[in-house]
Formats: sequence, structure tokens, C-alpha cells
Amino acid sequence: MDILALLLLLVSVAITMVANIYIKVVYNKYKRIKNRKGITGFEVARKILDRQGLTEVHVVETVGVLTDHYDPIRKVVRLSSENFHGSSIAATAVAAHEVGHAIQHKVGYTYLKMKMAAHPYVNFANRAGYFVIFIGLFAGMVDLIMVGVVLLFSYLLFQLIALPIEYEASNRAATELINNNILEASELNGSKVMLNAAALTYVAAVIVTKLQILRLIMMATGRRN
Repeated sequence: MDILALLLLLVSVAITMVANIYIKVVYNKYKRIKNRKGITGFEVARKILDRQGLTEVHVVETVGVLTDHYDPIRKVVRLSSENFHGSSIAATAVAAHEVGHAIQHKVGYTYLKMKMAAHPYVNFANRAGYFVIFIGLFAGMVDLIMVGVVLLFSYLLFQLIALPIEYEASNRAATELINNNILEASELNGSKVMLNAAALTYVAAVIVTKLQILRLIMMATGRRN
């Protein structure tokens, strides 16, 4: 059981590394290709938001690389510096994707509402789960370990909810890029590759969480036996 548990841990690490390397390789490729209209990520986001009547949503610059996200509480699209100022295919795709989340918020997309409602509780459950598991392993209390595993299941469900949100936002992004005449058809393929690579990181995270839960269950069962 210990060998299998170690193997699951190594597979989890490998999946995370591969997913992170893949998104970086794809991003680095498409951030070097400028869109033909020379429009920046900020301009893309602002144009789509305004066309959608979301003038109250601000677009601001944030630090880091690939730290782009939509803040539904403050109604702010945050774009990393490269994507805020850049006019690359990557910047265009990322900006449109994050605006896709703002549009989801506007129309009351069901999965996004579920994610927003669950977010504070899931963060607590995830931290508490690992803390309880650590105490259970240290004290040799199998039942406590299983309590921690149950808490981690809530985080897994949260991740599963996030998957359709990301893919739907990417679909909205592709539609908006065409409808607003931001990208030409030949450029859209590159943006789709970029968005699909980003979505795969969420798929990888779900797989890793599943493997982690399985590994912890095996460890708890092994201790009980």
C-alpha cells in the first residue's frame, strides 16, 4: 500500500508539472504573436465590456504572470501586466476569457453562482481538511484522517463546478472576439489553443485532487489494517 501511495503522489506531481509546463509553453508562443489590429488586452476587455453594457466593470493591471482573473465581488477584471499592455494573441485571448466571466456574472450563469456561494466555505474546508489529516496521521487516528478526506471531497466538488465555468467562458470569449471584429478568423485558432491550454490546468487540478484523496484513503485503510 505504501508503494502504491507513493506512486500516486509521484503521478500527481508529474501531472501538475506537465500541465504547468504546457500552459507556459503555449503562452510563451502566443505572447510573441501580435494580433493584426494591434489592440491591447486592456482595449479588448474594455471594448467587449462596453458592448455588453458592463460599463461599471473596471479593467485594472495586476502583478505576476498569468495572474489574470475576474473578481465578481468587486466587479473588476484584473489582467497581468503583459496581457494588460500587450497586443499579442495570448493577451487578446486571456482578456476576452476573463470578460467572459464578467458576462457570466451579468446573465446569472448557474455554475458561477454556485461557485461564488460555495467559495468561502470550500476554502475553509480545504485548509481544515489537510490540517485534520495531518493531526490524524501524527496521532495515528484513522477516523480523524477520514474526516479530513470528507472535507477534501467538498474541494473536489468545487473544482468540478469550476470546469464548465472555464470552458463556457472560453466559448463566450471566442464568440465576442469574432462578433466585435477584434480577431480575424485565421487568428482565432491561436486564441483557442491558448484558452484550451489554460482550461487543461483545471482538468489537471481535478485529477490531482482525486489522486490525493485516493492516496489518503489508502493510507488510512493501511493504518486501520
